[in-house]
Order: sequence, then C-alpha cells, then structure tokens
Amino acid sequence: MEVVMQVVLLAVGFVLLVKGADWFVEGASKVAEKFGIPQLVIGLTIVAMGTSLPEAAVSVSAALKGSAEITIGNVVGSNIMNILLILGITAAIKPVAVQKSTVRYEIPFVILVSALLMGIGYMDHTVGRTDGMILWALMIFYLGYLLVMAKKGAPLPGEEEAEAEKPMPVWKMLVLIVLGGGMIVVGSDVAVDAATELARIFGMSERLIGLTIVAFGTSLPELVTSVTAAIKGKADIAVGNIVGSNIFNILFVVGTSALITPVAYAADFLVDSVVCIAAAVLLWLCVFSKKRLGRLGGLLMLVSYGGYFVYLMR
Repeated sequence: MEVVMQVVLLAVGFVLLVKGADWFVEGASKVAEKFGIPQLVIGLTIVAMGTSLPEAAVSVSAALKGSAEITIGNVVGSNIMNILLILGITAAIKPVAVQKSTVRYEIPFVILVSALLMGIGYMDHTVGRTDGMILWALMIFYLGYLLVMAKKGAPLPGEEEAEAEKPMPVWKMLVLIVLGGGMIVVGSDVAVDAATELARIFGMSERLIGLTIVAFGTSLPELVTSVTAAIKGKADIAVGNIVGSNIFNILFVVGTSALITPVAYAADFLVDSVVCIAAAVLLWLCVFSKKRLGRLGGLLMLVSYGGYFVYLMR
C-alpha cells in the first residue's frame, strides 16, 4: 500500500512540475512582453529555460535535502534520455532536419559541457560553488551566442513560428506566475520525497532512481514537445529543442544547484557521464553529413538506450 501511495505522490509531483513550469513560463513571458522586453530576449531566457525548470526545481530541492545522487542523476539521466529516447522516438516517427548551426556549434558545445561536468565532478567528487560559477559563466556565453545567432536571423533552438494570440489580462499573467511557481516548488518537493522513499522501499540507490524515474518525469516537457512536433510534421524543431535543453540542464540546473549548496558527485556517475557524452557524439555522427536525423539513426538511438537501461538494471 505504501508503494502505491509513493508512486501516486511521484506522479502528482511530476504533473505539478510540468504544468507549473508551463504556466510559469506563459505568465512570465506575457509580463515581459507587457513591459516591452523584446521577444528575442524573452525567447532566449524565459522560454529557453522553461523546459529545464522541472529539472532545476527537482535538482535544487534534492541538493538541499542532501539527496545529491538525485541531483546529478536527474540531469545526466535527463540528458541521456533526451537524446537516445526522445530523439530516437521522434526520428522513428518522422526523419528530422537539423540546422547547420546546431551541427557545427551547438552539438559540439553540449559534448564539451557534458565532458566538463564529468571532469569537475570526478576530480574531487563534488560540484562546488566555484564550479557553479564556471557553469554559469558558460551559460551567459551560450546566451550571448544565441543572441548573435538570432540577430543574424538564424532560428533559435526549439523555435517555432509564433501564432497570433489574444492579449492576456495582467491579473491572469500574475495568477499564472504565482500559481505556476507554487506548483513547481510543491511538485519538486513531493517528487523528491516520493522518489527517495521508493528508493528506500525497493533498496534501490538514489542514483538509479534519479537516472530513470526522476529523469523520465522531468523530461516529460521535452518528450511531449518533440513527439507532438513530429506528429504535426514540425519535427525540425526537435533536435534544436533537445540540444538547447541539454545545455541548460548542465549549465543552468547543475550550476544553480552548486551555487546554492555544493553537490556531491558519486564515483558511480562516471559511467553515466561517459554514456551522456557518447549519446551526444552519436547524435553528432548521425547528423553530421546529411544534416538530418533519419529513422535508422532514431532506431540506433533507441537500441542504444535499451542497452544502457539493461546496464542500469543489472
């Protein structure tokens, strides 16, 4: 009975996280727009970080509660899942075209920051405040790169054509921000507590829970966005969306968590970090020559994730 209750609480936590992030981003974007902040800046900050909000909330909450393995496992697991599982499913539904800038700069950059996270974590088994500052500095650099690309007219990672919308009343914007923010905080708290309790009940490590269940829950926004885009025939945004999300997961989520409180990096995460880097390299190799991720590449990613999942469950 306790297991069922914890699973229900975990599901409730994920629903609060995903919907809360959606409402918070919508409300914050509208307020920024109301105050005359350019759409470009809104897209680069609030919207771009939006899909990483669940990871951020869970990781910070887990770090503050001393469940560091959930913090790192959530980010590394989400990044592996984003590429191998979500892009694998998306490409299997419909081949995905990839922007030249994504192949040339963004995928190599996600490989670089993934390797950096592994390096700073494995060096002294802690991602400390200095490391957090380095990650934040790189995030500001990445935002600067996106700003330059956007001014050149290149599409941003995950960018879609905006549809005409009716003006939203200010009270509704504020309600969305407050309600969304509250749901994110409560959802992350509930999800971390339930995940920790499930790990205790089943005798599983927090690392495994973070890499699988928690990673899947916090990757739901990316999954929904990418698969929906593929079904609607707009799959071209999928790769940019995933790569951008992976970069933010490392620089914004881990960076913020480390600035708030030093995060322990267990030796066991070395293999997972190598898989995370390998997943990004595999994506780069699949799209390098043809600038598209075909069904064969998608199936290769799904098989790779299957192999990694078997390794985790051994």
